[in-house]
Amino acid sequence: MKLTLLYFKAETLGLLRIPMVVVFTLLFPVLFFALFGLPAGGETEIATIEMASFTIYAVLGIAVNQFGVNIAEDRSTSWEKFLHTLPVSPVPRFSARILTALVFAGVAGGLVVICALMFSKARIDSGIVCPFLLYTLLGSIPFCLLGISIGYWFSPKAALPVGNILYFLLAFAGGLWIPPQALPPFIANISPYLPTREYGEIIWNTVLGGTQHIVPWLWLCFYTLLFGGLAVWGYRRDEGQRYR
Repeated sequence: MKLTLLYFKAETLGLLRIPMVVVFTLLFPVLFFALFGLPAGGETEIATIEMASFTIYAVLGIAVNQFGVNIAEDRSTSWEKFLHTLPVSPVPRFSARILTALVFAGVAGGLVVICALMFSKARIDSGIVCPFLLYTLLGSIPFCLLGISIGYWFSPKAALPVGNILYFLLAFAGGLWIPPQALPPFIANISPYLPTREYGEIIWNTVLGGTQHIVPWLWLCFYTLLFGGLAVWGYRRDEGQRYR
């Protein structure tokens, strides 16, 4: 745990030393919501669902895109080469990266929620705030691992387009931009099996005060194991190619 916290501190401070990256990372999701989410919001229920969807979108962007690209760029640095010489497993580093992503994702998602509550008809009961925050952060873990996988499997030049493509495809097919029932038939057939759709079902039910179901959580657990395995595999593959 101590090693994880040390890595977490180093990762977070490293990002905070680049103000423009921090500002863009945190403000882009709320700007995107202001341009596309606010005009689409209608009555309270629809506006609340829009708020939840764009909160997920903000978290997804940071977890998959921003941190995936950062990892790909970090792999060629002297610091990364030094870390690979240490006799430790990748688990503390993965955990630290996930914690860092959760912090930034929480702030970005929080800005979207504040914007929605101030300028739309979206509403969230006080008793739902804590579950909403908890489920949003827990549900983002498989996407953090997906971002780590992208960072270790692709070069810096390839990680950005791959991350962007996955980011937009998962958001669209998961029903974050348009209601799932309005998706094209082909996409609607595969949407229920995507991690973004399962994530969405959890958060939508939460903000509307609905009953939580176990199936979406089981799917997210499956994707956590899948993306976690890909991340470790990619890390070991990169380690073998560069340091052996």
